[in-house]
Amino acid sequence: QVQLVESGGGLVQAGGSLRLSCVASGRTIAMGWFRQAPGKEREFVAAMYRSGSTTYYADSVKGRFAISRDNAKNTVWLQMNSLKPEDTAVYYCASRTQFGATDITRAGEFNFWGQGTQVTVSS
Repeated sequence: QVQLVESGGGLVQAGGSLRLSCVASGRTIAMGWFRQAPGKEREFVAAMYRSGSTTYYADSVKGRFAISRDNAKNTVWLQMNSLKPEDTAVYYCASRTQFGATDITRAGEFNFWGQGTQVTVSS
C-alpha cells in the first residue's frame, strides 16, 4: 500500500504559476498527474517513470507544465506556468508500483491515488 500526499494547490490569476508536490510513502515505478474539472471526466496531465528521463504530457499543457521527480524522496512535482482558467480542476497524483505498464498516460495504469488538490485559475 502506497499513500500519496499532494500539496501546492490554490487560487491564482490567469498567467500565474503554481507548483504541485506529491510525496509517496513507498517506492513507485511511475508517477503521474491527472485532473478533473466539474462536470468532466478525469483527464491525463503528465507522467514519468522512476527510471529514465522521458516525460509525457497532455497536448493541452505541453510547453506550460513540467513534471519532475526526486527518487530519493519518492516525490514528484508538477510545475504549472502560464495558467489558464481552463486549467481549473482538482489535480490528483497517481502512482504505479508494478512493472509492466504499457501506457502511463492512461489512468488505469496507476494503482494508487492521492486525495487531490484544488487548483483554481481566475480570469
